Amino acid sequence: MSVRRRRPLFVSAVLVVGAGLALTACGPENTDAPAGSASSAPTKAAAGAPSAGAPAPGAPAPGAPAPAGSAAPTAAHTPAGASPSSGGGAAGGSAAAQPCDIQNLSINASARAGAANQWVIEVRNTGAKACSLSSSPSVDLGDSAARDQSKNLKPVLASGTERFPVPAGRSAYAVIDLDPSGATTGTAPGINEINVLVDGEGTNMPLANTRNFPLPAGAHVLNPKMGNYRGSVADAVASMTAAPK
Repeated sequence: MSVRRRRPLFVSAVLVVGAGLALTACGPENTDAPAGSASSAPTKAAAGAPSAGAPAPGAPAPGAPAPAGSAAPTAAHTPAGASPSSGGGAAGGSAAAQPCDIQNLSINASARAGAANQWVIEVRNTGAKACSLSSSPSVDLGDSAARDQSKNLKPVLASGTERFPVPAGRSAYAVIDLDPSGATTGTAPGINEINVLVDGEGTNMPLANTRNFPLPAGAHVLNPKMGNYRGSVADAVASMTAAPK
């Protein structure tokens, strides 16, 4: 019995299939999707653009330690209770903007050395924080025995409306000239007292906080004038001198 050899047939079949595949590869590619249906072919990402969720080129993979020598970005720090847009420093909220408490003030009035008609009003802040006073004290001159104090003399004031800050442990000074002309006749009779309310605005100091200081016998008072609070006696004298007559 003879055996038929089938190898040539198998080789021919392989050649036929290979030729068919070659023809298919060379044919035109149909890229049109069927009408009314979305294309299921994946789109190619733009060259160089990282895909969503993927780290940028050169960036470490999520969870991987940062390269040596590189600093991790930090979020901007905003102090607790502060607005991110705050420029820092609260205007009107500083301690110096708060009116002085009469309980934290030491008040004195005395004749200025070398100028008998001039008196120095000193207000010392004995508190632990800075505070402010009105631009000048409220002062009047009168007779301590008079029942009606409404006719007491008030000095002409130097111009100025800004409140004066007084640091803790420091003093504010105001100088009043009782008789700028130096006259010895025609002066107001019966004046023996100087009355001082250190914050003339009166918003936190009622008249009951007025301090009274006796004047020496024979004090001459005529057209008095007074300057604003200053940090030294010399500056207070200069402010008083600038007050109108």
